[in-house]
Amino acid sequence: MASFEKLESNKVKLGMTISAEDFDKAVDKAYLKLRKTITVPGFRKGHAPKGVIEKAYGWYVFVDDAFDEAYPAVYEAAVKEHDVKPVDRPDITILSAEKGEDVAFEAVVTVMPEVSLGQYKGIEVEKQEYNVTDEMVNAEIERERENVARMIDVERPVENGDEVELDYSGTVNGVKFEGGTAEHQTLVIGSGMFIPGFEEQMIGMNVGEEKDLNVKFPDEYHSDELKGKDAVFHVKVHAVRVKELPEADDEFAKDVSEFNTIAELRDHKKEELEKKAMNEAKAKKENDVIEKAVANATVDIPDVMIDRQADRMLNDIRYRLSMQGISLEDYCKYTGTKTEVMKAEMKNEAERRVKTQLVLDAIMKAEGIKAENDEVDKKIDEYCAQFDDKAEEFKAKLNEDDKAYFEDQVLLDKTINMLVDSAIEK
Repeated sequence: MASFEKLESNKVKLGMTISAEDFDKAVDKAYLKLRKTITVPGFRKGHAPKGVIEKAYGWYVFVDDAFDEAYPAVYEAAVKEHDVKPVDRPDITILSAEKGEDVAFEAVVTVMPEVSLGQYKGIEVEKQEYNVTDEMVNAEIERERENVARMIDVERPVENGDEVELDYSGTVNGVKFEGGTAEHQTLVIGSGMFIPGFEEQMIGMNVGEEKDLNVKFPDEYHSDELKGKDAVFHVKVHAVRVKELPEADDEFAKDVSEFNTIAELRDHKKEELEKKAMNEAKAKKENDVIEKAVANATVDIPDVMIDRQADRMLNDIRYRLSMQGISLEDYCKYTGTKTEVMKAEMKNEAERRVKTQLVLDAIMKAEGIKAENDEVDKKIDEYCAQFDDKAEEFKAKLNEDDKAYFEDQVLLDKTINMLVDSAIEK
């Protein structure tokens, strides 16, 4: 039986012993491992008997490896016995280790902190209003028109908003510079994609016309060689185009959707907007309730939990960058930052996430919220449905850890729903 002592700063001390019999077995295993590395005169390396090695170097030569072999099972049993929930590796100290005797040791370990809940039921939140207006529907229709718009050539001088096809060649003090020359490039006048003064000077030019544009690179420019420098761009206009939008009529509705009339398309867009607004209002209410419940609770979070959460957040960034073919190290070079700085900047958000999870877990336990088998099965079915005809195949491959994940999701959903249902909208 292990002893238990509660320490400060979310730490506990467990006192344990490894029986002499079990430690002797661990010593035998340590011998088999160590004999390959120990040289004893008169014996080939790796073939010296245990007794010979012990006589030459002492019994203690086996202690460290034997302890590493034997202590984990004893430690895990003590953790289970006292319902300890470690959040970090234990700090182990061997108290006594003598041949033929029980080995005594203690482990100081940081554990899951206790949460002191405040008010979490009947929390007051602002009532979320959502109204879908005709202007919002019109904006959706305009986006659809923009998506299918086409560019047509016009025979007139360049105007603001036109798309221009052009050649350009830039020089500074009569010398061309890297990236300053291109042919048959497209540019929307007024977009601000080129340096100040470039697009404005193109207004009024005609197709086939050539012209020198005098500009100045901004003082804050990505190229040190060009920042603040005067430049001349020789440009030639090949084409001037304007955007032609389709009429918002029944034919347009048929082209861009499964609906036969513009009225049906508008109704559909309104339904989509209402659904989106409703979901956003629901999410806002959930976030407000959770935020207040967390703020009302008190918990002393171990630094190691915050540090690990920050590591997870940093690894998430690393993964998302890798999906774009960029390493985190290269990203840091491009942005002039360091991973240590990024992690430090994540500390507050990491702490908020850890506290939120701890508080929600504490509320779940306080309310005795359970996940029923049919609820977990339903959650799994909802997830697997996205794989269409391979849903059953995917479901069959789920292991116990996967199922535990879905169980946690059910518990989280039920806890949040309980908080939201009890909230009072003002």
